[in-house]
Amino acid sequence: MSILVNKNSKVIVQGFTGKEGSFHSEKMIAYGTNVIGGVTPGKGGQRHLEKPVFNTVEEAVKQLGLIDVSIIFVPAIFAADVILEAADAGISLIVCITEGIPILDMIKVKYYINNKNCKLIGPNCPGIITVEETLIGIMPSSIFKKGNIGIISRSGTLTYEVADQIVKSGYGISTAIGIGGDYIIGFSILEIIKLFMNDPDTDVIVLIGEIGGQLEIEAAKWIKNNKKCNKAVIGFIAGVTAPKGRIMGHAGAIIGGKNDTAQFKIEIMKKCGMYIVTSLDQIGYEISKIMKKYN
Repeated sequence: MSILVNKNSKVIVQGFTGKEGSFHSEKMIAYGTNVIGGVTPGKGGQRHLEKPVFNTVEEAVKQLGLIDVSIIFVPAIFAADVILEAADAGISLIVCITEGIPILDMIKVKYYINNKNCKLIGPNCPGIITVEETLIGIMPSSIFKKGNIGIISRSGTLTYEVADQIVKSGYGISTAIGIGGDYIIGFSILEIIKLFMNDPDTDVIVLIGEIGGQLEIEAAKWIKNNKKCNKAVIGFIAGVTAPKGRIMGHAGAIIGGKNDTAQFKIEIMKKCGMYIVTSLDQIGYEISKIMKKYN
């Protein structure tokens, strides 16, 4: 089992023939991801990395049939329209790697896809990996080992760090997903928590949060108040020393008030029954304690 994607997921790449699209598509294909084609306007009919290229997503769907996932590598100025194109073509999961998409563009995208039968990961994210099955994004696959720990993160770099810490501690990862660090994103932390709670191959969930916004608090309160939460959740919040009003790394990581601070989030998460670590190198030890407690 896995969440959202697996080895059978059929994937296309929007921005397939560009520099970034080519580089990461090659990595995904090498990992075993079922990339069945790509889209680059004006290059339809060509082949790239031994896969067909189409001018539009609609053309790709007509020629290839059902497509489960589209991953987007296009400049920020075009990215919102490209997301909408994938949604209109009936793609059920869209992964947008692009960073720097204007907030107003993403507000329109968020409203539009809420009325479509599709979900968005990102933008400004590293994507998703179901270990030893499929990589849809830019994560360094070599650091991931198969196991039963699920990862949700707002930070790409910290996703890789926590995965490395888990593996070095003798454990492995079921699925890791970076939801993105912008103001307006698709999947929320809570939505991913719910998916992991229903995944029989995930026993422990690791949540890597940041200052800014209320996503972590929303998830923590749901965990406290929902009887379906039968799995331990380990939490880490980056940005403990961040000053008020300062953006720390991501557009969404900014302290607007006391409820956005790392300290406030940590206290709420503790009160809601989550296991809190103050350093990523504590995660392996915390997982060990949880495993001994529940096994």
